[in-house]
Amino acid sequence: MTRDLIVFAEDFGRHPASTEHLVRRLAATRKVVWMNSIGMRRPRLTLADAKRAAEKIGQVMTRPAPNTSGPITDTLAPPPGLHVVAPHAIPAPGSALAFHANRWLLSRQVRTAMATAGIDRPILWLTVPSALPVVGTLGEQALVYYCADDFGSLAGVDHAAVLAMERDLVARADLIIVVSDVLARKFPAGKTIVVPHGVDADLFAKPALRADDLPKGRKIAGFYGSLPHWVDGDLVRRTASALPDWLFVFVGGGDLFAPGTAPGNALFLGPKPHAELPRYVQHWDVSLLPYRDCAALRAGNPLKLREYLAAGTPIASVDFPALAPYRNLVSLATHADTFTAAVLAAAADGARNAERRQAVAPETWEARAADVATALEALG
Repeated sequence: MTRDLIVFAEDFGRHPASTEHLVRRLAATRKVVWMNSIGMRRPRLTLADAKRAAEKIGQVMTRPAPNTSGPITDTLAPPPGLHVVAPHAIPAPGSALAFHANRWLLSRQVRTAMATAGIDRPILWLTVPSALPVVGTLGEQALVYYCADDFGSLAGVDHAAVLAMERDLVARADLIIVVSDVLARKFPAGKTIVVPHGVDADLFAKPALRADDLPKGRKIAGFYGSLPHWVDGDLVRRTASALPDWLFVFVGGGDLFAPGTAPGNALFLGPKPHAELPRYVQHWDVSLLPYRDCAALRAGNPLKLREYLAAGTPIASVDFPALAPYRNLVSLATHADTFTAAVLAAAADGARNAERRQAVAPETWEARAADVATALEALG
């Protein structure tokens, strides 16, 4: 029997992560209530946290329609049957008072949304351990923990408090879905399955017009995504300095370099909607994965790896475990000093664009969602 879903995850439409890609497909055959992020650390007295708090308050105060969450930053609105809720919750992991307050606040909100959507006995899907207070309050049929990150090494997390909640969540979960073999080794084998990330192959492989703000006339090495936490700024600076005739283009939010220290041949275009990314990646010469080596990367499975492959563009990358199925299609830098050579090797590898696209053609989000649906139905 197909069961409806209550999903606690990141903000819907903010920048689509794997949960959103999967749940969009799952929502075609079931009703879904999606609860936006409730945070995994206590806010600090910083400008960034103040802006984020204002954004969250705005979501609540605007009283959005049942299937929206206020302004959608991506170009795709929620599909029919998917109801997005901006939660009222206290972002204070580790606080017993906040835990009990959130248990009451969240269960009340979710039950109201369930009644509006006509949902009973759902499967509860948690992507964030900080949603633990709601477990057991909704009459849920089963509990799923979808883990796409190593929260013990992820930046921007109150690690001790979140890991304690994760241990409790793992003990209570009926099914754990992870995105990598490294993550799978953290959890009980008997109830853990690996579902690697998929790709919107049609979006990234279909020819797209060049973006108006993507310069012409120079070789371009490009990257899109969040900049500060994952990208190795020193590696980028050295590579850009070694290739002064190239332009290094970055699409995404955050500051990679301190003010006044960016290489002269680096260009930052800011965030773009997900659907616009093919207009960039298809038209630069080399796609970059210039990550710093860290536990979060070793446990992760970057979505853009398969998107780069689907676009067909040559790739220069540092090494990390999720590359394993595609190493023969990537120009690999074994350490920081060889990344410049990897960029030049990738630039000479354009003849294999079709081979790169074909490698991920079967790995669609539809195929991944079908695997997840099978696992959900097995819960009874």
